[in-house]
Amino acid sequence: MPETSRESGALTPALFLPGNFEFGAVPSTEGSTPAPAHPRVPSLGPLSAFTGTFHGHGFNTIFRPDSGSPTKLPVSPGASDNLLELNLTSQTLSFSRPLGSVPNRGEVTPDIFLNGVTYLLTVSDITHPAKPIGIHFEPGLWMNIPATKDPAEETTLVRMASIPHGTTINAQGTFRTFSGPPSIPPVSITPSTGAFPSQTASNARTARIPQDLGSFIKDGSITQDILDDPNTVLRNATAHQTILSTTALGVATTPGSPLFGGGTDNIAFLLGNQTATQPNAQSTQMSSFFWIETVQHTLTVPSWTPGQPPLAIPAHTTGGPAPVFLVKPPTAVTQPRQIKVTSTQIQYSQKVILNFNGILWPHVSVATLVPNSLIPVSLPQWP
Repeated sequence: MPETSRESGALTPALFLPGNFEFGAVPSTEGSTPAPAHPRVPSLGPLSAFTGTFHGHGFNTIFRPDSGSPTKLPVSPGASDNLLELNLTSQTLSFSRPLGSVPNRGEVTPDIFLNGVTYLLTVSDITHPAKPIGIHFEPGLWMNIPATKDPAEETTLVRMASIPHGTTINAQGTFRTFSGPPSIPPVSITPSTGAFPSQTASNARTARIPQDLGSFIKDGSITQDILDDPNTVLRNATAHQTILSTTALGVATTPGSPLFGGGTDNIAFLLGNQTATQPNAQSTQMSSFFWIETVQHTLTVPSWTPGQPPLAIPAHTTGGPAPVFLVKPPTAVTQPRQIKVTSTQIQYSQKVILNFNGILWPHVSVATLVPNSLIPVSLPQWP
């Protein structure tokens, strides 16, 4: 469940599970004493890293219809049926404690037991920092699914989410763990009909919000490289980091063989006239990649005397929120000294395909997130 943020007023508790709530199975014999639903709590697998609250910065892109839009641009772009919206974002991702043993009753295959965590993702636009605007709210579940013979699938993960615009998703996939940093592939925002003038960063007279990207190009927050490939934002965030290991999760509403199942569902407004091929804003598919990274940091511990409060020391970063470590030295520190510590970092890249008027428009979101709470450092003795 979310903790109180170090940023004044930024976070309040959002996810709760009753203290005595734990998933299980009802007794198999009526009136008997409930027995454990499973001899042991099923593994969370890589989802064990999803605990507490993470926060950070990201980037969002979405094309949206321009017909009937109330948006007034500084310079008229002329006739345009679409508008490219770009958002610099602030995000929080909160996780509940594990659910426990979730029984799935089988017919052809015996029962299986899942475990997972609930989550809440919130995204605010901070393109103009003095005027933050909430643009996304997503409650959902991550579940770890054991391997089965029928269907013949290895251990998988599923992400189930609900979006306020009227869409639900069910996306399944796999994971792997390896040493070192991830190799993050490129992602494109170009629609199925080809690129639009709004995808040229230097064009200040096109159908885009913000229309003039001059100041963003200058500070490096929105550049042509980023428009060509939003995952550039993720690579920039890790360019000067030491990443010891990575667990990569990939899920999709249309997973590749041998996986199957999942999908998206939309309210009637998004689907539009069922007799036509021109939906308003149908979400047709979603794929997302999460990279859970173990990052090594070098902290400089300043002078400290026993009896003083523990030290809150932020890690050095080149941009965005930094993890902060709570250090209590085992002895007096008479002069600054360095120690190595690690933290968990979550990066993600998500692409939703939207069908506006028969054209497929990629909606891409990326972010780098770090723990919101102070990270305690255990130092029984100096290294």
